[in-house]
Amino acid sequence: MAGGAGTRFWPISRSGRPKQFLDILGTGKTFIRSTFERFAEFVPAENFLVVTNSTYRDLVLEQLPEIAPQQILAEPLGRNTAPCIAYAAFRLKATAPDSTMIVTPSDHLILNEPAFRNVVEEAVEFASSHEALVTIGVQPTRPATGYGYIQVDQPMRRDGLNKVKTFTEKPNLELAKAFLRSGEFFWNSGIFVWQTRTILESMNRMLPETCQLFASIEGDYGTDREQEGIARIYPECRAISIDYGIMEKADNVYVRCGDFGWSDIGTWGSLYEYLPKDADGNTESPDCILFDTHGCLIKKPEGKLAVVEGLDEFIVIDTEDVLMICPKENEQNIKKFIDTARFTKGDRFI
Repeated sequence: MAGGAGTRFWPISRSGRPKQFLDILGTGKTFIRSTFERFAEFVPAENFLVVTNSTYRDLVLEQLPEIAPQQILAEPLGRNTAPCIAYAAFRLKATAPDSTMIVTPSDHLILNEPAFRNVVEEAVEFASSHEALVTIGVQPTRPATGYGYIQVDQPMRRDGLNKVKTFTEKPNLELAKAFLRSGEFFWNSGIFVWQTRTILESMNRMLPETCQLFASIEGDYGTDREQEGIARIYPECRAISIDYGIMEKADNVYVRCGDFGWSDIGTWGSLYEYLPKDADGNTESPDCILFDTHGCLIKKPEGKLAVVEGLDEFIVIDTEDVLMICPKENEQNIKKFIDTARFTKGDRFI
């Protein structure tokens, strides 16, 4: 899944090249490239499907030259994750009906890739032989309020696969602390494994209108008529997440839990947590001179000197045409910054 707008990483992430197509971590690889290489260790390149906005089709081909144009499923507009997954599932129903799907966002961080692969392969083995919807759960390391939580049946099974009891979306701090104390809750990574026919059966029961729309062009998948059909039905699709539409309601949901250094890197603040820091808790680009500055994230163009004095717990993001300076605790206001910039300056800086 690579269609997100990445607005929470503005002003580096822009409408023409959002987060998943950027090297925000400074590793020399973009998020989507890293995700492809992670799964290419055990999935052949010809088995990938990339669902993205039609605007980003050329970016996908540029950054993933191993895949063919027909492996890109271009959405004419965003409708959240349930229609995105339905599109991929109906394509696979037409071209590989006995397949097992691994559904993953394109922009997550995995620090321990061997451990992650082990978890995913075990989830695939289980899902391939059961009519189950498997989600990958992550061992929580702190009472994070920005993640969804999965409660599992106790006691934990030896194979790490457990029936899911409840989903809770982004709890407050006190509830998140209680979740950690209980030992029954895991972070919801948004990575899923299931047989193609199993997810389609679930959609037919719980999202029948969405399912009927995609079924209405069933003869078009994998043909030259596919994009025309998708363009016709997508505006009618309800915008709904797979979690809300399916996972929170289904009774055949399992979780395979693991500890593999995961983060969705969804905000500047979460990026700050994973980057190396100096003695004052700052993480900055090269060529920064800091005085009496603590706990800051500073990113700027290469070859530019930045001198900062007297900032505590700030985000400083400098690009060629936009400078943003914001307290870390107020980064939720980035959407407001974007809306104001668009209203007063047009789309030039968006």
